[in-house]
Amino acid sequence: MVFLHVAPANAVSQRYSRQIDAWIYPLFEQNWRLFAPDPDSVNRRILARTAHTAPDGTVKVSDWFDVTAADRSDVRHNPFPSHTTQNLLRRAWTSYVELHGGDDRPHSERAAMIQRYLYNIASDRAADHGGGPFESLQLRVLTLAIAPPPTPDGRQAPTASRVTENRLLPWRKVNRDGI
Repeated sequence: MVFLHVAPANAVSQRYSRQIDAWIYPLFEQNWRLFAPDPDSVNRRILARTAHTAPDGTVKVSDWFDVTAADRSDVRHNPFPSHTTQNLLRRAWTSYVELHGGDDRPHSERAAMIQRYLYNIASDRAADHGGGPFESLQLRVLTLAIAPPPTPDGRQAPTASRVTENRLLPWRKVNRDGI
């Protein structure tokens, strides 16, 4: 499948492009940014909260917790962090935005797959966070401007608001096998 994905277009790869793409994305995606990097101009914090229905029927909603904190900690305290540690959540979010735009509704099968992928990552992190059982998950993404470098005289350049976007995604039901 990888060979058909990276090979020049041919009759087989064109006929089976949907099946090839379904196998390749999101785990084996190819890009050449290693040679021409396009660094992020913003930082993103992905936050999650969970909801659990108690036996008496009341819904208990957890506080927000930072899903990206574990990744940042693993990168910061590891001299050789893995590519997955550095990029799994970031690439899942980037793909989500590319395929969903601003309405948070999947408009294709690939968009639905990426949505499940993003929520599954967050669901795993929520379970690792140890907040107890939950049936629903909600994500919130804060986009933070990167401060400009200090001016030549050493003063920090003035910045506008640090939070440039505060995006609240809809609640999603989760189960033991993922979303």
